[in-house]
Amino acid sequence: MSVFGLAFMQRAVLAGCIVGALCALVGVFVVLKRLSFMGAGISHAAFGGVALGYVLGIHPVASSFVFCLLVSLGIAALAKHRRLKEDTLVGIVFASTMALGAFLIGVVKIRNVDLFGYLFGNILAITREDLLLALVLGGVLLFFLFLFYKEFVMITLDPEGGKASGISVEAFSYLLVALVASVVVVATRVVGIVLASALLVLPAATALQRARTIPQAMLFALVDGVAISLAGLFLAYFLDAPAGATIVLLGTGVFLGVFISSSSPRRG
Repeated sequence: MSVFGLAFMQRAVLAGCIVGALCALVGVFVVLKRLSFMGAGISHAAFGGVALGYVLGIHPVASSFVFCLLVSLGIAALAKHRRLKEDTLVGIVFASTMALGAFLIGVVKIRNVDLFGYLFGNILAITREDLLLALVLGGVLLFFLFLFYKEFVMITLDPEGGKASGISVEAFSYLLVALVASVVVVATRVVGIVLASALLVLPAATALQRARTIPQAMLFALVDGVAISLAGLFLAYFLDAPAGATIVLLGTGVFLGVFISSSSPRRG
């Protein structure tokens, strides 16, 4: 039987395409607005959300989505007061939410949690429920991303100019952070909590090395994100290696190759 004839592989391919595309498109704004570390903090917060889901009897993906959304908006709100820098807040959340997850799993004695799968992903175990959730979240995310494309570009490149033109920079900044949280939650099911932020950043960072405009960067990132996800998936399948780690390592290799080639002095 062909590898494409396997039901779990078909679901994995679809999940890889969806997650690769979503991470790439949102990742362009994440990299330009320097929210990469926040993406890492949100992805680690998902561990606390997963543990809460098991404790409360809620689907872990749904609980991690709500938890990450609240955490990301909380970070953005607290950062506005400027008593603490954003990276400090993210660092606190990074550690405390992971600790919360470990605490709940240890105290409540949750036995049926696939910790390795949540931490490092298991794209080959994607279910129809996971795919449906990814499609719904992906559709909502794309709707907001393209509906408010001009506003996101403005708050990313020229927030002061955005304020002058009547754009609610603070509101759209919160919305962008919420979109980042949504993407991270979807990505954690594919590459895991530890590696989700890497998938959010790598395709965008690679695309921005050679793109001259934001639309061009989004197109390049979209192609890179999907290609890296699928190539990493098949490479992992044939090497019998962890899919999430393989996808991220492949993406890192592509980024380094593009970075080195774009940094090299041209002759002639």
